[in-house]
Amino acid sequence: MPLFTAIGLMSGTSMDGVDVALIQTDGREEVRQGLSLFRPYGAADRKLLRAALEEAVDLTDRAARPPAILACERMVTRRHGEAVERFLEQNGIAAATVDVVGFHGQTVIHRPRAGLTVQIGDGQALADRLGVPVAYDFRAADVASGGEGAPVVPVYHRALIEAAKIAGPVAFLNIGGVANVTYVDDGFDPIACDTGPGNALLDDLMHARVGKPMDRGGRTAAKGRVDEAALELLLDHPYFEVEPPKSLDRNAFSRKIVDLLSLEDAAATLTAFTAASVAQLLPHLPKWPGELVVCGGGARNPTLMRELAKRLGCKVTSAEQHGWSVDAMEAQAFGYLAVRCMEGLPITFPTTTGVPAPQIGGVLARPASGKRALA
Repeated sequence: MPLFTAIGLMSGTSMDGVDVALIQTDGREEVRQGLSLFRPYGAADRKLLRAALEEAVDLTDRAARPPAILACERMVTRRHGEAVERFLEQNGIAAATVDVVGFHGQTVIHRPRAGLTVQIGDGQALADRLGVPVAYDFRAADVASGGEGAPVVPVYHRALIEAAKIAGPVAFLNIGGVANVTYVDDGFDPIACDTGPGNALLDDLMHARVGKPMDRGGRTAAKGRVDEAALELLLDHPYFEVEPPKSLDRNAFSRKIVDLLSLEDAAATLTAFTAASVAQLLPHLPKWPGELVVCGGGARNPTLMRELAKRLGCKVTSAEQHGWSVDAMEAQAFGYLAVRCMEGLPITFPTTTGVPAPQIGGVLARPASGKRALA
């Protein structure tokens, strides 16, 4: 099988910035991970993202672009273009050597039960700017076919685990704004779902109380005490009783329960909630995983990693311990999914999103000129 050079892009529900990652892959078993870059959003960008999220609450048409969402879509597309151009220039890579870019866009609303999922970002405009084909809108086909539309990266997680020949069962935990798990066991299709809030509630708490985008390094939570009564109320949510596959909108949970707690105790309680949410999923899996491999921004939070080890009863490791990138994992995954989109291979499955049959996903936009521009 030929290897394609792909760039994956990810701007997750944490809304911290754009991850760029280069991979070479056949879209199947072979994956060669390459360089990566993170380009943070500025304060004005994050303010616009939050405004778009608020406006999206009332969306019923995925094609609608009311004012804040339209402005945000233009900003998101521009920032992703800038990030790719910076990545290519910084590493001396010609755009002509890149076969495809995988562009997730920014999720502003995800309500699959209502047949609605919206990831803003203009794939055609990005393709025209870069002079490279762009695969985008990865979730819509799955939702239109009756699936949850999330998570979409399990097929990449499975490829990594199989290539590394790690004996199952093993689970990948990606902790972005929302946390999701991929469960892989030898000879079986992967099982996947969102587990609950990742960093979203904690990020929102820090933004509201002290104007910071996150609890960096888990330092605020480390100074606090988990309020077990508040945690029990947070866990009293019908989502945790639902069998996988299942998925969440970023705003499915509320942090109001911790509003009367000190900043430190509230941060500690929300951090414990993320870990306890994962623990709620494990009894729904065929077997208890022997190892949980953590990636995403949450893997950089020692307080959260300690809570996971405390509450899960299995080995908890960082993706870096296996030679994989903690930070670029999702961006790499969208490069991998872009190649599968080009090759007409499915990206979601009945056991990962509940779609009735394996589903090809993504829309491929080719540069309007039909020519590749050099970096």
